Amino acid sequence: MFTGLVEEVGKMKGITKQGETMRLVVGATLVTKGVMLGDSISVNGVCLTVTSFDESSFSADVMPETYRKSNLHQLRAGERVNLERAMQAGGRFGGHIVQGHIDGTGKILNRETDANAVVYKVQLDDSDMLRYVIPKGSITIDGISLTVVDTTANSFTVSIIPHTLGETALQSKYAGDSVNIECDVIGKYVDHLLHFRQPEAAKASSKLTTSFLMENGFL
Repeated sequence: MFTGLVEEVGKMKGITKQGETMRLVVGATLVTKGVMLGDSISVNGVCLTVTSFDESSFSADVMPETYRKSNLHQLRAGERVNLERAMQAGGRFGGHIVQGHIDGTGKILNRETDANAVVYKVQLDDSDMLRYVIPKGSITIDGISLTVVDTTANSFTVSIIPHTLGETALQSKYAGDSVNIECDVIGKYVDHLLHFRQPEAAKASSKLTTSFLMENGFL
């Protein structure tokens, strides 16, 4: 589990592709401190497992499902990526609950300045994900915990302060660029529970309904 607070901007040192699998070598110095084989590190929002490391880099494998769901297959050697180690129990929780399980990708439609902030408008490649995107709710873009400003029928906007932009790889992304998207996990669980297709016998005995959730203040 992660918080969406980027710890370090790393650099792609090596990329090996074979079909829909990849092996990544990521240059980094902060997230490799105290790292162990099997640890999880978020790379542009994607939870990857460390398979080897040294003081200045780590390696991770990308399986077909991750290859297809994320934009990691578009990475190039030398490209900057957002990195975050898994959250430690007892630490400050400054972002929101981030799993590192990408729901899909989006395309930046435009980037404009609003006083001291930069506003990004993003169109989701799968419009079905928009049901989890709520104004003033949380969303993760390339591993960065952000607040949704507003939504339209096919896009959403986020506003980013100078510190966040300067400390992440998002500063080099512009209109037309692809980004990894993870929607708020709480909304996904609620949606699944409400629409889960149970056997008829189970449905008859279940008390979890939309009206029940509304009556008890969950909706």
